[in-house]
Amino acid sequence: MPSIRPLLAASALACLAMSMTAEAAPAAMKYPQTERGTVVETAFGEKVADPYRWLEADVRVDPKVAAWVDAQSRFTDAYLKALPERPAFEQRLKTLFDFERFGLPVKAGDLLFFRHNSGLQNQSVLYVRKADGSGERRVLIDPNGWAKDGATALDDWQPSPDGTKVAYSVQDGGSDWRTLKVIDVASGQVLSDTVEHVKFSHIAWAGNEAVVYSRFPAPKAGEAFQAVSSNQSVWLHKLGTPQSEDRLLHATPDNPRLYHSAETTHDQRWLVVSTSTGSEKGNAVGLARIGGDWKVQPLVSTLADEWSLIAGIGDRLWFVTSKDAPRKKVVMVDMSGAAPVTTTVVPESDDVLESAKVVGDRLVLGYLRDVKAELRLATLDGKPAGTLALPGIGSIGGVVGEPGDPQGHFAFSGFTQPATIYAFDAGDAASAKVWAAPKLTFDPARFETRQVFYPSKDGTRIPMFVVRRKDLAGPLPTILYGYGGFNISVLPAFSAGRMAWLDAGGAFAVANIRGGGEYGEAWHLAGKGPTKQNVFDDFIAAGEWLKANGVTSANGLAVEGGSNGGLLVGAVVNQRPDLFAAAVPAVGVMDMLRFDKFTAGREWVFDYGYPEKEEDWRRLRAYSPYHNIASGKDYPAILVTTADTDDRVVPGHSFKYAAALQAASIGSKPHLIRIETRAGHGSGKPVAKLIAENADVYAFVAHWTGLTPKE
Repeated sequence: MPSIRPLLAASALACLAMSMTAEAAPAAMKYPQTERGTVVETAFGEKVADPYRWLEADVRVDPKVAAWVDAQSRFTDAYLKALPERPAFEQRLKTLFDFERFGLPVKAGDLLFFRHNSGLQNQSVLYVRKADGSGERRVLIDPNGWAKDGATALDDWQPSPDGTKVAYSVQDGGSDWRTLKVIDVASGQVLSDTVEHVKFSHIAWAGNEAVVYSRFPAPKAGEAFQAVSSNQSVWLHKLGTPQSEDRLLHATPDNPRLYHSAETTHDQRWLVVSTSTGSEKGNAVGLARIGGDWKVQPLVSTLADEWSLIAGIGDRLWFVTSKDAPRKKVVMVDMSGAAPVTTTVVPESDDVLESAKVVGDRLVLGYLRDVKAELRLATLDGKPAGTLALPGIGSIGGVVGEPGDPQGHFAFSGFTQPATIYAFDAGDAASAKVWAAPKLTFDPARFETRQVFYPSKDGTRIPMFVVRRKDLAGPLPTILYGYGGFNISVLPAFSAGRMAWLDAGGAFAVANIRGGGEYGEAWHLAGKGPTKQNVFDDFIAAGEWLKANGVTSANGLAVEGGSNGGLLVGAVVNQRPDLFAAAVPAVGVMDMLRFDKFTAGREWVFDYGYPEKEEDWRRLRAYSPYHNIASGKDYPAILVTTADTDDRVVPGHSFKYAAALQAASIGSKPHLIRIETRAGHGSGKPVAKLIAENADVYAFVAHWTGLTPKE
């Protein structure tokens, strides 16, 4: 169907865009009408109205929802375009996005493959060159010509072991669905192989002529973006054959809720299959010998603990695991005997083990110490071998390298430093040196990043990063960001949009609240299910600390979060609307009584609880953003953001929440929804859309927190 968010064309709206100032908007604001339905359901003796249930329908299919989206988008566009702060943010964002950047290089055969973006390209390009540095790099895959709007992206990619081919996945319009293709490296010709219905999948080569991947059954017509994902399975595709001839390697039809992903070891000896619920912390592990009968045999049969493959060398396999180690450890599994023998190689430490890689004959171990990255080296039997020096407070964006080859690379970034790629020799802890660094249009030395610790409501000590310009004194308009769920850590990382805010004179804070993985599984458990209110208390306490300690002013605090962080924003705004001047809940989970009805939402019960269980339902009902909007209280200015092709957190969550906000008596500040077209949960979004979205969001937040851009 055509775009559901056309350009402003109606003369009345065009006049509104030209004449409406943001100052005058609240008093005169009349939102587009939203039909109020009559749905009322009774659960555990309590009647719950769901008047906007009809907005759950797929906007690509239902014309009534499409008309609502169109009306809301026109209204929001008119408001945002009239913001006096927007032109300056848009111009600065174009400059800040316009810098050369590289992805991590991957070696295969005698070739090196890496992504590169010249600056304002909508999608990064995959290049190839000789690994020894000789010759010129050349374009292998350029996705920028795949769609007029730039919204078709090159997602994952993996070269074959000999480097003669690259298997890659194509993402269209931000959807989680992928299509797998294969390109011949020498000729640049895309082969005939096409694999559909791929989602949440690794790309793993089995030799140089076959690919292992995970897929779901073909969705029914009209259900691809909303139906619950079930019956994922692992398949083997031989090059040159149609997908209909692919071989099924692993499935669990008796338990269709399980997800399965597959990897192969560098020496092409083992297929390793991980089975999980999708969001619960543990996973099972199965093994099959490549080239044998492909029968997957259980290595770990329960879902009680996390197991993540590091590498395989012959019959020895290294894993990161949380078994008897909440902050994780490294084990080696010897498969040479009649039964597997597991040995602890690197015991659990006081710090959280985030990642591990074998490069050459060393383990490269990524740790978090108070949410700051460290890279430590160890021998394959666990003896410490030094620490790779990092340039400051930041995070590791991945380590690449292989057993037997000491040359590796890692990416490092911070709040004010885009990813820099470093090369290193695993045998020398002092060997790290810059391989590719971005040329910046700003000076990182102009900014400071400091970490503070503050007490939450129950006295728990919570870490928080605060970033701001060094030359500005006193309270500044501040954006507070958080996530708080699914054992996911929020680490120091670069955002060009965030830099536009900092450069303009705002401050930015990240609260590492409970529910995440910053201090291991205990930190996660302290903010999930029955303890979820801790997450909101931690975030509210962060806002109070920022005001009490002069980081921001009484009317200068905004709050932002995406996905589970969007839920966080919606919940804390309901609980403490007085604390915030503005709020941006992005692609949020807003209806906590129905989140399990769509796509991958069925697995979030392991973090949130089960809506069909009374104890869980009552807890979910108590903080669900959609159900707890407090009429009669003055709310901050709110800009809800979502996308029409989000099939992770379906946009119906945000549609219903925005409709409820607009219908409630919650003050005169604007409560708007921005709906991106041909975009999903975030990945694959073209640079042009990122610039436009960031200009809208930061202009909105600046206006309502009083930020006047400073030179």
